[in-house]
Amino acid sequence: MDLTKIQTDKNNELKRSLGPVALIALGVGAVVGAGIFTMTGVAAATNTGPGLIISFVLAAIGCSLAGLCYSEFATMIPVAGSAYTYASASFGEFWGWIIGWDLILEYCVGAATVAIGWSQTLDALLSSLGVNIPASIAASPFQGGMGKGYINLPAVAIVVLVSLLLMRGIRESAGVNSVIVVLKVAVILVFVAIGWSYMQPANHTPLIPPNEGQFGRFGWSGLLAGAGVIFFAYIGFDAVSTAAQEARNPKRDLPIGIFGSLAVCTVLFILYAWVLTGIVNYRQLGVAAPLALALERIPHPWLAIAMNFAVLAGLTSVMLVMLLGQSRVFYSMARDGLLPASFAEVHPKFRTPWRCNLILMVFVALFGAFAPIGIVGKMTSIGTMFAFVLVCGGVIVLRRRHPEIERPFRTPWVPFVPVLGIVVNLLMMAGLGASNWARLLGWLVIGLIIYFGRRPGRARRAGFSALKTRSERP
Repeated sequence: MDLTKIQTDKNNELKRSLGPVALIALGVGAVVGAGIFTMTGVAAATNTGPGLIISFVLAAIGCSLAGLCYSEFATMIPVAGSAYTYASASFGEFWGWIIGWDLILEYCVGAATVAIGWSQTLDALLSSLGVNIPASIAASPFQGGMGKGYINLPAVAIVVLVSLLLMRGIRESAGVNSVIVVLKVAVILVFVAIGWSYMQPANHTPLIPPNEGQFGRFGWSGLLAGAGVIFFAYIGFDAVSTAAQEARNPKRDLPIGIFGSLAVCTVLFILYAWVLTGIVNYRQLGVAAPLALALERIPHPWLAIAMNFAVLAGLTSVMLVMLLGQSRVFYSMARDGLLPASFAEVHPKFRTPWRCNLILMVFVALFGAFAPIGIVGKMTSIGTMFAFVLVCGGVIVLRRRHPEIERPFRTPWVPFVPVLGIVVNLLMMAGLGASNWARLLGWLVIGLIIYFGRRPGRARRAGFSALKTRSERP
């Protein structure tokens, strides 16, 4: 079976029922999530200052370029829509493993970042109700000052709870999901509307603080570094491209959905960042729950309680989606023979890949318990941008290898757009600094050791051979 066979397989066809408005709504619901409520404060305090609004624009440009490439793959390969599948189809098994291993880092560490933000939001909510959680069990040893905490138990608790729900096969209904999306957007709009009158003009001066003698520490390099940090806020926009097989007119509707959702979210993010840095001086925002900190400056106690409840709901849904998606990538890799076969087994009663959920629960819980949010958030962003680089490169490769394959949506101006996407995302990766590159490379080295340490011939023919291009087949 080759790519052409996959394209014509009637079993893979989905009902085309989504128009441009529905795709924009899907993108907004996927993007507005954990990043805006967690990483904005860290980026403002350590990289950008009030210039955070410029970093949001830079990150949106990188996402837009990658989104066009995602769209071509999504309409061309109507199977599991992920960078793991696309890299396998473009470059073969080895690069499929590399990107799959990278996705494990992206989703797991991303879920840990959300869990830390969830913990601090819960702490802020309980504090507003007169209940205080001891710092020793509500923060990692490296968060908020050495020695402040020992373990972040609330983060561990929410990871365990969500993982157990996934093991049982609990699924979000469309109605509940829609309510949570409305809550997340409403949180931003209400905060902007009420918080606007509480901004202090002095907090926005200067817009771009002078560099402090270190790359990425404010100044223009800080804007680039900040774009890499808050890139976390845009994770999820590719949900639009994965719905390509359900778009009524992919050629027209996908660009509208991608750019429309990114435009709406970027405007929301800019307004949110402007009000946030106007209420609280940027140097005080290096916390996992910056919105909760800003709400303390607004003399409306009911507002803080209501909005923290909404943020908790939004963060919980994002964590569920991240752990759900990662377990499926983990399951697919095991089914293709790239991970132990036991991870490809489903629970006899619940019909879920429970072993995947179990090991991910342990991994994510450890990160959430002991790692500071600044580190785990940047690891998520650099892993995502690396995946985008490979997807952009994959478009160029398959255009050359298989120009004859039908592409309902074609990335415009190839190779210019994919190359520009690669360059922009690499620049944002560079802005994250040498330490984050070292962590990414260390993770990839571990992955290479595991890959080459497997028994020869374990990869299942029915898995990767279905995605390999003809030029790779004997």
